[in-house]
Amino acid sequence: MKKTLAVMLMVLLTLSVCAPAIAAADTTADVYVTISDKDGKLALAAEKITVTDIDGDHALTINDALYAAHEQFYKGGAAAGYATETTKYGLSLTKLWGTANGYSYGYMVNNASAWSMTDPVKTDDYVAAYVFTDIKTFADKYSYFDRFQADADVTLDLTLSKADFDADWNPITVKLAGAELTVDGEPTGVLTDENGQATVTFTTNGKHLVSAVKAGEVIVPPVCVAQVTGCVVATPDQPVETIAPTVQAADTPTQAVTEAPTAAPTDPATSDSATKDSSTKDSSTPKTGDNTHLWLWLLISGLCLCGMIGTAVIYRKYYAK
Repeated sequence: MKKTLAVMLMVLLTLSVCAPAIAAADTTADVYVTISDKDGKLALAAEKITVTDIDGDHALTINDALYAAHEQFYKGGAAAGYATETTKYGLSLTKLWGTANGYSYGYMVNNASAWSMTDPVKTDDYVAAYVFTDIKTFADKYSYFDRFQADADVTLDLTLSKADFDADWNPITVKLAGAELTVDGEPTGVLTDENGQATVTFTTNGKHLVSAVKAGEVIVPPVCVAQVTGCVVATPDQPVETIAPTVQAADTPTQAVTEAPTAAPTDPATSDSATKDSSTKDSSTPKTGDNTHLWLWLLISGLCLCGMIGTAVIYRKYYAK
């Protein structure tokens, strides 16, 4: 009995120690948040946010994600830029990115309409919230690409859709044609086709924000953060490497020999001058009028003559008798 009681106490002690760690594992999540402001501009574009249970409801929700995003990125934090209140419709937004416009906001999770601010979120979810720019007719249409982040080589294929309603006001999703893609806020001239598809071409590597605008229509700007790695970018060293082989080739003996005959026929005077200069600089060829060899031969001849005379004298003196 005592042994059983001891085992039970050990189990309870273990659970009491591990329970906080187990609970903590479920109280954080990394989600991506996009927020469009009152001017229809992207205030945040798929920023990675660590979400915690800030309202103590034992769940990670859209409210927690948007609160954390304001705390991290809005000047003055969530206290200055974000607010909610409980209404007959549940927890409702009253301020988003510093704008309080009478509940005129929209929010999505993974590009699907959410039921309320208390809808759950989990790691790698995509939360998008926006302020309506048209608070009279609410013409703003939520738009989104088929992915909110991508790795790209030089080009990137994207499909653009928008949330809309049918004739009976049932929510539907349609492909958005005729929208112009932008890269880092600059228009590209690339329009989506009838299927909402388009290909954007990058000129520089690095992180680029792809979005879109539609003439004659108010759309919430879509987001795709592209990490581009395939562009060939000139570096300070590359021009030197390009020019150096050309200069070196011009200085090689092979090319010098090839170019010399080509230049000669065009200017005979220059060719003659070059020939004279070349002969002047060649130390192995004697100059015109040089008598050094003549005197040398005379000296050798004189020595030989003296030798012959001396031999004859000696012969006559000692052997002639």
